[in-house]
Amino acid sequence: LSMGRTIRLATDVGGTFTDLVYYEVDDKTGKLEAVRTEKAHTTPPNFEAGVMATLDKAALDIPDIAFFAHGTTVVINALTERKGVRTGLITTRGFRDVLEIGRGDRPDYFNLRYKKPDAFVPRYLRHEITERMTHHGDVHQPLKLDELPAILKRLRKEKVEAIAVCLLHAYANPAHEERILAAIAKAWPEVSTVASHQISREWREYERTNSTVLSAYVQPIAENYLDRLEAKLTAGGFAGSAYIMQSNGGVDTVAAAKATPITMVESGPASGVLGAAVLGELIGERNIIALDIGGTTAKCSLIDDGRVQVTSKYMIEKSRESAGYPIMTPVVDIVEIGNGGGSIAWVDEVGRMHVGPKSAGAQPGPVAYGNGGTEATTTDANLMAGRINPDYFLGGEITADMKGVRAAFKRLGKRLGVAPEEAARGVIRIADHNMVNALKLVSINRGYDPRDFTMVAFGGGGAMHAASLARELNIPRVIIPANSAVFSAWGMLMSDLRRDYVLTRPLPLDDQAGKAMSETLRQMEAHARAAFKADGFSRKDVRFERYANMRYDGQEHTVGVRLPAGAITKTALARIVEDFHDNYEREYTYRLPNDIRLVTFHLVAFGHIEQPPLARLARGPASAKSALKGHREVDFDSDGKQRAEIYDRDRFTAGMAFAGPAIVEEAGGTTVVFPGQKVTVDDFGNLHITIG
Repeated sequence: LSMGRTIRLATDVGGTFTDLVYYEVDDKTGKLEAVRTEKAHTTPPNFEAGVMATLDKAALDIPDIAFFAHGTTVVINALTERKGVRTGLITTRGFRDVLEIGRGDRPDYFNLRYKKPDAFVPRYLRHEITERMTHHGDVHQPLKLDELPAILKRLRKEKVEAIAVCLLHAYANPAHEERILAAIAKAWPEVSTVASHQISREWREYERTNSTVLSAYVQPIAENYLDRLEAKLTAGGFAGSAYIMQSNGGVDTVAAAKATPITMVESGPASGVLGAAVLGELIGERNIIALDIGGTTAKCSLIDDGRVQVTSKYMIEKSRESAGYPIMTPVVDIVEIGNGGGSIAWVDEVGRMHVGPKSAGAQPGPVAYGNGGTEATTTDANLMAGRINPDYFLGGEITADMKGVRAAFKRLGKRLGVAPEEAARGVIRIADHNMVNALKLVSINRGYDPRDFTMVAFGGGGAMHAASLARELNIPRVIIPANSAVFSAWGMLMSDLRRDYVLTRPLPLDDQAGKAMSETLRQMEAHARAAFKADGFSRKDVRFERYANMRYDGQEHTVGVRLPAGAITKTALARIVEDFHDNYEREYTYRLPNDIRLVTFHLVAFGHIEQPPLARLARGPASAKSALKGHREVDFDSDGKQRAEIYDRDRFTAGMAFAGPAIVEEAGGTTVVFPGQKVTVDDFGNLHITIG
């Protein structure tokens, strides 16, 4: 790169590929150069090697990087693969077994031999300390700190590397947890520590304890990884600002991510959903279903009136057979299934075919990679169907091993008693069916009509399946963003620094509630401003969104409601009550005359970070003939095999239009346009597919 330019970039570590998106700005003119992208294979367990490989492929000078945002799967991988550290737990006397008791509900209800998931901390590493707070935050029983040395001695003997501290009602008053943390830091500074109030100030003892334990379990792993990444960047001369993508749809500082790494559990998928919301705002689409299909998983989320849905009821490893593990930290509300480009097709003992959740991953990858894979995957099926060009596979980096692909489907077809082509078509149908079910979970099952939404599809496989899925759900329009294969990384460049402050403080929503609500929110905002000021943000660069979780009296669980800015007047309170009734009815189909109780305050604080304007394409003719590469036979499933037009996306100009059957090829992915569907190219290079 020439002198006088600064670079802003983002990297996203996925299960199969590590993505890079960056743009350059001329320091003198402020002119934005075109957004550029790169991909490299993900390199577990040393994920930083894949990140550096993308920088090398892009030939970037690290000293020129002014802004670096990073999303990683290191936390979720450490949890699901059980590769965290030996962790101990310190809790209130009498509550040692909360982690193991869990909840009484179970998904496999009629299984009399049902076994709860094993706790991440075995019983011999769980210790009690004498103390007790009331649910109002008053000291009921003083903390006996003199019991701590004996506990630490036993944990040292067991070679514990991390300690989770979770005390009863610490959400209301964390003073005892703070004293324990200070004492551990003095007596045993080498051990990692996490206390529950650092993760969440929300009640529910089991969920809060589990969240704290999981954060402690992965903290040394995440810290070591971020340290290695920082060391490589520093060695290359990096002196800019580094941020880590969080599960809540915003970025945070590296120091904050190291302190509470559980906030990174879904960092990559969250950035894609945020990117979809930003793109929707730009092009006037506020109701969006975001679909991200990668190599290992498919993820979807719903954006209602421009707002990304965030939940603190996130679960990992929940299935029809297992209750899974709760994580009480704000996470973009995503439904994720084990279906992606690398998902393996297999036949069960009664001859039925399934696709996923097992994936070929980055190594060996689909059969087409030629790296030793032998089991047919969704990507291989799309090659068999002619949807992917074998001579332009992975942007032309490699030539697809079509001999191996045909052999794999011949074997699969033989097991099923069908021709290889029919087996490939079946793989695509099953993958689509699985994804449709996931899309229903975020829309129809929550009271939303898909016909009122636009789908924004991205990831390496998003454009391949989007038009088919939208047609099945009657979604009228699909948008394939520019650089869709690395869209999640682009979303990080559009992220503000975001921190969520959640506080359980129940109060009846009567005529007198406004004053108490206003005071609580004022205190929370003051706390947030102080934290942002410490990180160098001025008052004008910090903004807030306010929410509350509410329920009818006599009920257990809550519904979220947006709160207005400023003081909560009687007029505002009446509006809040009506919004609660509306939200409750949309989710549960009825409303009640019962009194309402506010349970939890949720303050979202944003610190503004400069974001790039999107580059516009040049306007061109309406005809897309100049972008036509040729024709080939493509299997469009129920529409049969048809001669499709093949377009080069890099040759598109704004205003171009064409109709299916067609295939659009670009370096990172392939867009499938079915017969009768119409496509237009907007000013930013996004493809708008009208489903019809």
